[in-house]
Amino acid sequence: MRSTRAASAIERLNNRAETKQYSMLRTSDERFILTQRVAGSPMERLCEALELDEFVAFVNAYGPQKAKRVSKLDVQFEKNMRNKKAPQEDGED
Repeated sequence: MRSTRAASAIERLNNRAETKQYSMLRTSDERFILTQRVAGSPMERLCEALELDEFVAFVNAYGPQKAKRVSKLDVQFEKNMRNKKAPQEDGED
């Protein structure tokens, strides 16, 4: 069960990278290692053995990241918030 979160993190990484080149190794002391498989070369270790939470955080930060989806409403809200903050800053000085 411990490896389910780690396996899911690897699957998300492979989806972001649009390949299936990343995998993980699980050590006897319940630690995880991220590996990369490239055709024609030996498997490369991309990190040292990490605890589950550290490994998931490392894998989530590794590789290409998907851009955060922003709606038109979010953009307008942020614009309105910036406009509200600007007059207050001028009035305080």
